[in-house]
Order: sequence, then structure tokens, then C-alpha cells
Amino acid sequence: MNDQTKDLLKIHISVFLLGLTGVFGKFITLPAPYIVLGRVFFASLAILLLYKLRGVNIKIASVRDRLLTCFTGAILALHWTAFYQSVQVSTVAIAVLTFSAYPIFVTFAEPFMFHEKLRKIDILSSFLILAGVVLIVPAFNISNSMTIGFLWGMLSSVAFAMTSLMNRNFASSYSGTLIALYEQGAATIVLLPILLLRPIPQFDANNILLLVLLGVVFTGCAHSLFISGLKTIRAQTGGVIASLESVYGVISSVLLVGEIPSVKECIGGALIIGTVLILTMCASTKE
Repeated sequence: MNDQTKDLLKIHISVFLLGLTGVFGKFITLPAPYIVLGRVFFASLAILLLYKLRGVNIKIASVRDRLLTCFTGAILALHWTAFYQSVQVSTVAIAVLTFSAYPIFVTFAEPFMFHEKLRKIDILSSFLILAGVVLIVPAFNISNSMTIGFLWGMLSSVAFAMTSLMNRNFASSYSGTLIALYEQGAATIVLLPILLLRPIPQFDANNILLLVLLGVVFTGCAHSLFISGLKTIRAQTGGVIASLESVYGVISSVLLVGEIPSVKECIGGALIIGTVLILTMCASTKE
């Protein structure tokens, strides 16, 4: 198995884990910012403890890189907060399918940021994914909770596109786990003021256990694998693979929450996954 195949596998595993995170927004009885705060706190703590046990140096070389990872962490906090807000005001399906639009933003921004040629297959895949997203858009009515969920999902999508592009800068110089540590640590610091600005909700044992699981396994491990996979895989390809997160999210919401997606959502999801499968099969020859 060559390095590129290994990195593709890492991204697929990470996306599967991330695809199951949406249902936590239904199971954890806390406001979205608190869910994200718990998620990034336990994720960064787990990674930090792992590094300490191994005696590994966690210092990032330059001040510039440290500042950029912290900035990316702040955007990551925005992404996850918007995502869970979308889950809570609408459905898991709406949140994850809307989030899946993020490769569109990556596709057109990446060539300008990294001086690369915009490929025809990238443009085609973006429009196919856009068509899938359009199919799941509800009737646009600002008083409709599904529409509000869609808008939060789009904000989540744009924010994650930014983090994906920023992470490509670091993937060749640092391990995915180290970048995840800095970004999630920064996200924790960014979200801490909510403890002072908003009433602290009741944290029962069930919520704490779910937050630990969400943070350590479904965030720390998953986020590290995704960033690590970008060493030999372009962010646009990683972004297209990440669209599978919507499929895993919809399936988990059906099986675990009992939310049945509409016919339009199913057609949109099928269009997205078809595009993802084609692009993934082409990745080994296109990279």
C-alpha cells in the first residue's frame, strides 16, 4: 500500500467517524456552543496527554505557524457551533447535507491560494454536489426551522472550507495530531467566554460521558486522521471525500434518532455520494 492510498484510507476513516457526530447534537441536552466547547476541550486534552506520555515535543517551529493554527482553531469553533445549531433547529440530515457543500468553496479557492490549475473534473464535481445540495433546500422561509437549519449549515460549510485550505499549509510540515492539538486548543480558548456570558446549563453524567466520547474518539482521532491524510491528497479531493459525511450522518440519524429524510433529501444525497465515489476512484490517478 503506497503513501497516497494510506492517506486516502485515513481520510475515509476520519469522515466515517465525523459522519456520526451529528447525532450527538440530538443526544446531548446542551446548547450548541457548550457541545462544541466540551468536544474541543476533551479532544485537545486527550491529544495533549498522549504527547506527554510519549515525551514528544509539541512545539510548532515558527510564531507565524502558531498564530495561523490558532486562527484556524477559531474558525473551527465557528464551523462546529454552526453545525450543531443546524442539527438542533432542524434535522441531522439538513445539517450534514448542507455542510457537504463545502468542497464547492474549496474547489474555486484552492487554485488561487496554491497557484494550481482549476481542473474541469473539479468544476464538474462541484456543480454536481451543488445540485445535490439544492435538492435538499426546503422552501425558503425565514420563519421555517428547516430554512434556519439550512442557513446555519451553509455557514458551517464555508467555515470548514476555510479550515481545510488552512490545514493544507501545515500538512507537509507537521503531524495531523499536532495541528489538531493546537486548533482544538485554540477553539477551546475562543469558546471559554460563553461560561461567563451565558448561564451554565446542568451537566449530568450522561452529557459528560457523551462529550468525552465525542471529543476523544469522534474529534481528536478523526480530526488528526483527516489532516494527516492531506499530506499527499489535495484539499479539494479531501473535501469531496468529506461529502460522504452527509451519507453517514443521514444513515445514523435514521437508525439512532428515527429521523426519516424526505425524497428530495435522498435524491440529493444520492447525487452527492455518486460524485464522491467517482472522484475517489479517480484520485489515485489524478493526484
